[in-house]
Amino acid sequence: MGVEKLKSIEGKEQEITQQAPVYAVIRIRGMVGVPYDVAYTLRLLRLTRKFHCVIYPATPSVIGMLEKAKDWITWGEIDYETLVELLKKRGRIRGNKPLTDEYVQKVLGLSGIEDLARKILEGKLVFHKLEDYGIKPVFRLHPPKKGFKGSIKKPYKDGGELGYRGKAINELLKRMI
Repeated sequence: MGVEKLKSIEGKEQEITQQAPVYAVIRIRGMVGVPYDVAYTLRLLRLTRKFHCVIYPATPSVIGMLEKAKDWITWGEIDYETLVELLKKRGRIRGNKPLTDEYVQKVLGLSGIEDLARKILEGKLVFHKLEDYGIKPVFRLHPPKKGFKGSIKKPYKDGGELGYRGKAINELLKRMI
């Protein structure tokens, strides 16, 4: 859609051309009382527990699933800095070991986690397809520091926490990492 200029961790300025937005999806509510069709959709999205997070490109099928489960999840467009922090601190590989730059270099042939994040945002790599390379597609997060700002039973636009929240997902993710 546009070109963003970002400063990487090393201070170098980089350009990221973003094709379609990449959504970070977080499950907010638990498992009790979930209708069967919504529970099935949440399983397809790999959101089986509270405070699990996944990353998906904004395709029509994914958007349809998000709308179906909107009363149990929240989502929005993740930015580069938040994605790098999420991958470094909460990314996992097989054996529940942390995702490292060395692993990304060895298995994917990329320069590191920053390069992986850039490729995901550019749409050249799809994060949930990296499961074949031993990278787990689900991030296990903490409950947010200082709690939720609103009710977990109301939509975000009505002062709650559920549903689409746009760029505000980054602030929530930083409190949960």
